[in-house]
Amino acid sequence: MTYAVGMRLNRGLVFMSDTRTNAGVDNVSTFNKMFNWTVDGDRSITILTAGNLATTQATISLLEERTKAPEDRSPSILEAPTMFQVAQLVAATLNDVIQEHSRSGQQADSAFHATLILGGQIKGGPSRLFLIYPEGNFIEAGADTPFFQIGETKYGRPILVRAYDPEMSFAETVKLLLVSFDSTIKANLSVGAPLDLLLYDEDSLEGGTRSRFEPDDQYFRTISEVWGDALKSALSKLPEYKPERKPSD
Repeated sequence: MTYAVGMRLNRGLVFMSDTRTNAGVDNVSTFNKMFNWTVDGDRSITILTAGNLATTQATISLLEERTKAPEDRSPSILEAPTMFQVAQLVAATLNDVIQEHSRSGQQADSAFHATLILGGQIKGGPSRLFLIYPEGNFIEAGADTPFFQIGETKYGRPILVRAYDPEMSFAETVKLLLVSFDSTIKANLSVGAPLDLLLYDEDSLEGGTRSRFEPDDQYFRTISEVWGDALKSALSKLPEYKPERKPSD
């Protein structure tokens, strides 16, 4: 399983993903699930992946191959003129890979499913964020839906819904996401560090700032411990429950 989040802010875009892939409790591996393509001054594109590993790796490999040589850039995410057309290209590539795997495999189509978060900016347009489904369709983030989650989403969602603010700084957003990921990691062993982070400044048209939180990262551990203590403190300050007494017969 995976947990990944793409978020829109007034300042730009924020992406975070875990790196754990497992096929049982005794077969745990680490794989990158965050991919970025940049042409400085022209575009920055980031994809987060969740789902069948063979499907996501094949999809990313196809997209990457099409960026290598000018004569092979049709279609290429480095040539598409808008982020909407990039989303169309990525969605079609994902669906093609799933269909090809299902035709050559022995399992149901759903075994090859994957979901992607796509975000970025191309010169001349604003930054945009999309959620791409395995069927090849997609939706775009907006004011009412400012962030997308893929993978194991339920444990980390409540804090995002309660605390998200488009005016947040990158520093505040990183704290929010680390709390969300910490909650997910504690609830589900199939999600785990290292955690990859990418911060993209609106209109920078550069690759952004990328970093990784290892399992023993001191800042991540501090966030986890302080958040746990804060929850216990907040719980103790809530009004006491006083059961209503029913009148005796």
